[in-house]
Amino acid sequence: MIKTVIVGAAGRMGRMLVANVAANDRFELAGAIEYSGSPVLGKDAGLIAGVDALGVAITDDLAAVLAKKPDVIIDFATAGVREAASAAVAAGAAVVIGSTILTQEDRAEFRRLADNGGRIVVAGNMSVGVNLLFKLVKEAALILGTDADVEIVEMHHNLKKDAPSGTAARLAEVVCEARDWSYEQDVRHGRVGVVGERTKHEIGMHSLRGGDVVGDHTVIFALNGERVELTHKASSRNTFARGALRAAEFLAGATPGLYDMQDVLGLK
Repeated sequence: MIKTVIVGAAGRMGRMLVANVAANDRFELAGAIEYSGSPVLGKDAGLIAGVDALGVAITDDLAAVLAKKPDVIIDFATAGVREAASAAVAAGAAVVIGSTILTQEDRAEFRRLADNGGRIVVAGNMSVGVNLLFKLVKEAALILGTDADVEIVEMHHNLKKDAPSGTAARLAEVVCEARDWSYEQDVRHGRVGVVGERTKHEIGMHSLRGGDVVGDHTVIFALNGERVELTHKASSRNTFARGALRAAEFLAGATPGLYDMQDVLGLK
């Protein structure tokens, strides 16, 4: 049994993760964390997730939960991710991070933790299909070369706070890596007004928001006379939760290091 702690247990993804842990006989819910002052503190994590009571009360005391020596924490929260990862590694727990709002300082800290014995998976999207999309986009970028104009379109629900999505940003990074370009210099976020002709040295990025769309991503490779479009559409957040548990299982047998879902799925 993989003793698992869910950080952000009352959020949309947190509830889905708790439900998936409860339904998987290889996992045991060892803790459920929420922010100080949350109205669900003290309530059973299973009931909040819409499943049977699990006998695990939601708490804001991560240190107390880590003192019980869980195997892994899964964190999709938007705040305090760096601090939670540091505390988990110090306690000997592996870390799965699915947050899409990470700073360069966060990523540097994850690397430092991994270099000092931490086992960490960081992925802005844990869907198996999306991670296959990353691989296919890399291959298309290498084969089609700079003759293809690349445009990325992503759509998410109207409650999403960040844009572009972490997945769309990663797709642009994949193309940049294949072309030896720079994300910061060569990605163009939207167009408005008289902007002139499209240059050959740019990647267009476009973010749509509306309704309850879980996540759609399309990478367009447009050439003269033809175009290739690679698309992934998520219809349920459950795909992200299943991917996170797969990452947790991967870390159970992994050596210290900083990994992503390409590592988890053997796509490298």
